[in-house]
Formats: sequence, C-alpha cells, structure tokens
Amino acid sequence: MVRRVVSRDGTSLAVVESGPRTAPTLVCVHGYPDNRSLWDGVVQSLQDRFHVVTYDVRGAGESDKPHRDSAYLLDRLAEDLTAVLDAVSPDHPVHLLAHDWGSIQTWHAITGDDLRGRVASYTSISGPCLDHAARWMRSRVRAGLPALRELVAQLASSGYIGFFQIPKLPELAWRSGLTQRLVRALDRSASAPELPDAIHGLALYRANMLRRFARPEPRRTDVPVQVIAPSADRFVHPPVQTGIAEWVPDLRVHRVPGGHWLPRSRPETVAGYAAELVEQAASR
Repeated sequence: MVRRVVSRDGTSLAVVESGPRTAPTLVCVHGYPDNRSLWDGVVQSLQDRFHVVTYDVRGAGESDKPHRDSAYLLDRLAEDLTAVLDAVSPDHPVHLLAHDWGSIQTWHAITGDDLRGRVASYTSISGPCLDHAARWMRSRVRAGLPALRELVAQLASSGYIGFFQIPKLPELAWRSGLTQRLVRALDRSASAPELPDAIHGLALYRANMLRRFARPEPRRTDVPVQVIAPSADRFVHPPVQTGIAEWVPDLRVHRVPGGHWLPRSRPETVAGYAAELVEQAASR
C-alpha cells in the first residue's frame, strides 16, 4: 500500500513500508533518474528482518513533481526525508540507505541539525556529499600529480553535469532516447528510466551543483557511516566517495566489484552490508 506523506512545503511523497513495524526501521532513498523500484531486490532480501521504507523522492515516481528548480534544493530534499521519518518512525532512530542523488541529499540531511539524534546509521552508495566532493577536489589540486590524476579522471566522468546545466537540450536528449543509450553503453545494469523522472530530476543538478561547489561548507556528522564504493562505477569514482574521514570520524569503507547501479545489479550485497551496519549500531 502506498501512503502519502506531505513535506513542509506541501509536496506530497509516495511512501511504501514493508516488513514488521516493530523491527529496526531502514529508510531507502533512491537517486536520479530512478524511483523507489530501484530498491525492490534489497527490500526482498531485508523485509523479513527489518521495517523497510522506500519512497519516491520529489520529481520521481508517484510523488509530486514541482516545476521550479528551487523546489529541488537540498534543504527541501532534507525536509522530505524528515517528513518521511516523522511518519514511519516518529519515536525511534532509523537507519538510512541511499544511492546516487539519494545519497547526496541524505548526506546533506545527516550533516545538518534537523535529524540530530534521529539517525542510528547511514549506508551510502555512489553519491558523495557535494560539500565533501568540492573540498576533495580542491585538495587534489594541492596534493601533487597522482592526486591530480584522480581529479582529472573524476572530472572526465562528471562531464554530464555541465551538460545538464544547459536549458532544454538535456530534456531533448532524454526524449530522443540518446541519453538512455549512452548510459546503457557505460553501465549495463542501468535500466530505462521513466521519462518524467528523468526530465523533472534535471532540476537536482540545476538547483544545487554550482552553488554547493562554489561555496562548500565543512559539513560533519557523528552518525556511523559506511560507504559502499563500486570499483567499476563510471560516474562516481571511489576516491571522491571515500576520502572523507576528516568530516566523518565513524567511517567504514567497502570497495566492491560492480557498476554504478549496485542496488539493482547486486541487491544481496547491498542488503548484506546494510544489515551488518544496522546490527553493529544496535549492539552499541
């Protein structure tokens, strides 16, 4: 059953709960250009042990799709996550699992003040905090030639971000099927997204990338975090995800075989790591 949860600005989100509600709650946040179906295999693996929550982020799936880019600012996305937590686990801390832009927005939420004390653990896949990524890039420039090679490699893989800033042309590329073919050529685990999800989600890049990279903040968290970094990710290389110990003192890093869409291609692996961290957090 899909339930509706309304965020602070009135955006309605589609939320689905699986598993026993008395079990620890694990909230899964998908990225771009996906919807909550990304987590189907992970939910199947975990729903006997955990209260697993998935939701369509704003702009995707059955959730509302605001038309203004400003509606997709990270602060609005963090408010969405807070609203979901208020609805599914108002009295107990939750565990978070996120991928791609789901990870980016979840990083923003757990390094802010609104969720302080409400998150027991966080598992991030293929999506760095934008502030961490910007600071990592600056550090690579100062660190010498090997580090500079890491930066150049990541920038080459991130060229699509600049393309997504161009008005109208990215929308045309999605509608023509060109972007789908390019993504599929880079990662065979990618599936064809729903066209409205791909179109509306472009606002994530337009609202956030330039402003966060121009003025990155030293965002920190004491939440236990694990980063799962796929070794063959063609979009987000492992170094930009994992070089974050300065801001995340309770950090675990797992480099695993696989491409960008690990939750779809290796759901049992993702479920295993997520469950392990939930159990570690519960034993403290």
